[in-house]
Amino acid sequence: MLVAWKLDRLGRSLIDLVALVEELRRRDIGLRVLTGLGAMIDTTKADGRMILGIFAVLAEFERELIRERTAAGLAAARARGARLGRPAKLTPSQIEQARIWLDQRHRTRKQIATHFNVHIATLRRAINSGPKN
Repeated sequence: MLVAWKLDRLGRSLIDLVALVEELRRRDIGLRVLTGLGAMIDTTKADGRMILGIFAVLAEFERELIRERTAAGLAAARARGARLGRPAKLTPSQIEQARIWLDQRHRTRKQIATHFNVHIATLRRAINSGPKN
């Protein structure tokens, strides 16, 4: 049995709390909260498990809201023209130079990748995407 003075001492968010309680349940450890809003929680009893079940539903709802807000924020950023993701490793001029070297058989893909300090797969993706002359 894990005994906590207050429920807010166990996790920073409802999601953290539910994850902790699930881990305790998996390890067959009960939870008892002594004071505060969670004082009625004792997972060794049916009513405590019911209240924890309600918390789990609320945590899932909170996760879904976060997911929706994140998706809306990404869509708004895209609409403003923001480029999302990691910055490109190769500049357009480097990609063009690599294409020239490959067309003229001046260097191998491995040599070009080494020259620009990128992995050969990164070079291949860069060459195969985007405009070509």
